[in-house]
Amino acid sequence: MMGFFEHQYLSYKKNHIQNLLALAKADGHMHPKEEALLYKIGKRYGLKDRQVKTLIDSDAKFELNVPDNHNDKMNLLYDLVLMVYADDVVDKHEIEFCEEAVKLFGMKKSLVKWLLDEFERGTPPPPDEWEEIKREAKEKFVVK
Repeated sequence: MMGFFEHQYLSYKKNHIQNLLALAKADGHMHPKEEALLYKIGKRYGLKDRQVKTLIDSDAKFELNVPDNHNDKMNLLYDLVLMVYADDVVDKHEIEFCEEAVKLFGMKKSLVKWLLDEFERGTPPPPDEWEEIKREAKEKFVVK
């Protein structure tokens, strides 16, 4: 039997994948590279492939779940930007999805372009650089 906190954490992980799924489907289809990234991120969060597959196969229309704190919001944005670049096509619907997300997060829309520029410099920022980006984003892009 699963305890309350274990259930909460499982819900958090599934919500994270559902947010990514909503973006992956924002342009009307899911590219195989986007699907592969969902499984990879699911593994990082300790989800089994079958759990991710159930979410992918669901016909439900996923709404964006807003994380509770800045760190979780930024980590979701990190994965959202990874998803934007996953199929090697930056689609305007995906950008709009990310802009809507940051608005719901209480952040400025310009954060999306800034993050895309950070990622475009080559590869996704390494963990130590990402921590600095999160700090800088809190200073520059949180709506006061």
